[in-house]
Amino acid sequence: MNDSPADTDSNSYRGRFAPSPTGPLHAGSLVAALASFLDARRHHGQWQLRIDDIDPPRAVAGSSDAITKALVAHGLVWSGPVLYQSHSSSHYDSALDRLMSSGWLFRCLCTRAMLDDNGCCGQHCQEKNISAGTPHSLRVKVASERLEGFSDRFLGEQPPLAETAPKDFIVKRRDGLYAYQLAAAIDDAKPSFTHIVRGADLLESTYRQRWLQHLLGLESPSYAHVTILVDEAGNKLSKQTGAPPLDSRQPEHNLRQCLQHLAQPAPSSSARRVPEILDHATEHWCMRR
Repeated sequence: MNDSPADTDSNSYRGRFAPSPTGPLHAGSLVAALASFLDARRHHGQWQLRIDDIDPPRAVAGSSDAITKALVAHGLVWSGPVLYQSHSSSHYDSALDRLMSSGWLFRCLCTRAMLDDNGCCGQHCQEKNISAGTPHSLRVKVASERLEGFSDRFLGEQPPLAETAPKDFIVKRRDGLYAYQLAAAIDDAKPSFTHIVRGADLLESTYRQRWLQHLLGLESPSYAHVTILVDEAGNKLSKQTGAPPLDSRQPEHNLRQCLQHLAQPAPSSSARRVPEILDHATEHWCMRR
């Protein structure tokens, strides 16, 4: 699928890159960062950096600083101040209160071993009278027949997942931390962001986040998912699978590798500096399916 700046109100385009501070950037995260940066730049929009720091136990000291330095070394400079999800707890609490008062939340006592094959509550907790003082997670109910499909700008039409949709999923963890699905649904909604460009591994999460946005009366942004990098075993390249950190001493090489993965036209050999590579990539940015 190909869209041009004319297809978007350039004055209202707001995109973002949202890494977690769990380690330095690697090649896979650079692909997502570059794709979102180029899409925003091609549409003359804003591109912001948000650090998704809602999971302190997984945070690695110094990661946020390492991430920002790596982005700058690769010419991916964001608009405005760096945003932090940890500053939005009041918004998450308000959303949970609204979901609870409207009957969409229930307290769940299930441990990981008690969940069903789809990761949903396996002990019929929503039928039990569980007090707020009992250690529990909060889960949101899903009316699968009300799930809607959406048009992905890169992958095309995505049909509803009525048959395979989860019956419920966690929005606040047993340890009191906010779940990724809740935080992303709220922070990515319009008007904060109008266009979300991220890895295709998050395509399924989009249904959950759009469901939460629907329940909360939020307007969903436009979504676009790009192909992810995988290792030799076919696993997603990630910090969990031992992806090595980017070598920021060779940003030109790294950017060219990412552009090749994204099936973008290769900059000419005369484009030797980062700004020249990014200018060429922006001018020729085109995602096809």
